[in-house]
Amino acid sequence: MTRSRKPFGPVETFAPTRRGFGLGAGAALMLGGCSVALPGSGEPPRIYVLTPKSTFGDDLPEVDWQLLIEPPQAAAGISSARIALRRSLIELEYFARAAWTDSAPLMIQTLLIESFENSEKIVSVGRQAIGLRSDFILKSDLREFQAEYMDDNGNPLPAGSPPNIRIRMNAKLVRMPHRTIAGSRTIEYLIQAPGPGMVDIIAGFDDALGKTLKRIVGWTLEEGQRIYSATNT
Repeated sequence: MTRSRKPFGPVETFAPTRRGFGLGAGAALMLGGCSVALPGSGEPPRIYVLTPKSTFGDDLPEVDWQLLIEPPQAAAGISSARIALRRSLIELEYFARAAWTDSAPLMIQTLLIESFENSEKIVSVGRQAIGLRSDFILKSDLREFQAEYMDDNGNPLPAGSPPNIRIRMNAKLVRMPHRTIAGSRTIEYLIQAPGPGMVDIIAGFDDALGKTLKRIVGWTLEEGQRIYSATNT
């Protein structure tokens, strides 16, 4: 039986049971021959940041309506600051000593707001939590946000291969004040990281998320303007 290779750096699995955690920790100590690290000891985690989208096509409509953006909804496994990876179809793990600057949903909410602002095509955009009046609310679901060391069939990638970065989001544009869903779009990107190192993996996340943000901004402005023009003429 072949063994799948380990990704860059140590990994941690998601949500072990109390009994499973104890067995796993004991096995790790037996195999590694090392003692339990005290709280506050060891290397500090490296904190990584992703960037908003800053370039957009000139064909995007310039709109004068207002938009509020909610944090994406996400499953517990990716709704954290830990950087997720997969080596099989049924298990989620994390890179050790590496984290995002914030939980993934809050980080993406901030990057969405900045991307809309960078487009210079919308009069007002902000966080839903601040309670401002808006014409639309952008709701979203973050469904995939991880590095994958396997193909679509769950087979491990060749040893030394950079992982694929998968991001999938569903965006819903809600018309206010009646809170009716005016449109919905699912966007997914699967992009190979430029290399196997952690910095390369983060660059892959940045590339995939940047493409996703660009698509969401473009679709929101076009769909929102179509609906807004139809109901205000």
